Amino acid sequence: MKRAAGLCVIAGAILAGATCQSNAASLNTMDDVGAAIQACWTPPADAGNSTVTLSFSFKRNGTLIGPPRPAAINVTGDAKARQSFVDAAIAAVEDCLPLSFSPALAQGIAGNVFTLQFSSPKQ
Repeated sequence: MKRAAGLCVIAGAILAGATCQSNAASLNTMDDVGAAIQACWTPPADAGNSTVTLSFSFKRNGTLIGPPRPAAINVTGDAKARQSFVDAAIAAVEDCLPLSFSPALAQGIAGNVFTLQFSSPKQ
């Protein structure tokens, strides 16, 4: 299921929302990639004022090299709330895959580590 947009940060740049791009036209820029992933993000309903930053790398074909990994977690609530928030962020990335990169973007994106921050409440 595609999810609504939230606040994302990819490679240190704050990106603006759009619709999920996984089955749409090729993504040409990192802004396009960020917007596509943002469109898949829905924070848990009871997340309060929370954030999680994931790090991950893409293959040229728009899939991930490995699973997204939490790099920073600041979640309101107990361990169950923390895990729910992290799981929702990981699901947002995975639900958008595979992404469709333009040939030029695919050439430069493969293997680079990116960070993506998911926030609640939605911005």
